[in-house]
Amino acid sequence: MQLTINARGKLLSLAQPIVMGVLNCTPDSFYAESRVQGEDAIARRARQILDEGGQIIDVGGCSTRPEMQRVRQALRIVRRMVPDAIVSVDTFRASVARMAIEEFDADIINDVSEGADTEMFSTVAALHRPYIYQSVQPTMEGIVKSMADAVERLHDLGQNDIILDPGFGFGKDVDQNYAVLNHLDRLQVFRLPLLIGVSRKRMIRQLLNITTEESLNGTTVVNTLALVKGANILRVHDVRPAVEACRIYAKMNSATNTHKE
Repeated sequence: MQLTINARGKLLSLAQPIVMGVLNCTPDSFYAESRVQGEDAIARRARQILDEGGQIIDVGGCSTRPEMQRVRQALRIVRRMVPDAIVSVDTFRASVARMAIEEFDADIINDVSEGADTEMFSTVAALHRPYIYQSVQPTMEGIVKSMADAVERLHDLGQNDIILDPGFGFGKDVDQNYAVLNHLDRLQVFRLPLLIGVSRKRMIRQLLNITTEESLNGTTVVNTLALVKGANILRVHDVRPAVEACRIYAKMNSATNTHKE
């Protein structure tokens, strides 16, 4: 199944899995090392994501109240320093999504709220940008139902580029997260790109009884399992290890397919 994303007229191929790097411009994110503030720090992080092989920069500023201001500042810097980069905006507010697209030509909107803002679907459809729909349902059955309903509504609005995210860590306890991981391949029924965001999350820390700072290895393991189950995009704090996991997985697939032929 050949999947692509239309980013401002450029087709981004998902024939092989790719990495989305987090650019977090909030002062209170759960992972302190991911926080970047100030022009120099934001510019360095944007370049680091690309230099380490990430293909999408995911700008987020919604942990605190002045989200619009933080996202606007970060996008202004990113667009100036790396103007050709594919930029996603992590927000659950349609007003922020509209600002990011109209003022900075943001490529993708990454909604972590299951479309809680009733204006979000119509906003992304009207502005013709790829949209990441994340489910907060606790079980795979609920996730499939919520995604089916959302995809139908988005298609009715004329939205074509839809990326699905099962929402690891959102509305799920540790056991439920791993049950969803175990059955992740069920989401391939939608024939849409699948994004996974497990980077340094509680599902890893709590299971292994480790700190956020100690959770990179666990993150890489879960990311690799997700690739085997059909993930197309890995959203991560640590870009290089995720890119390496994608390359190894792609090589394994290529070698398997060559052998079959």
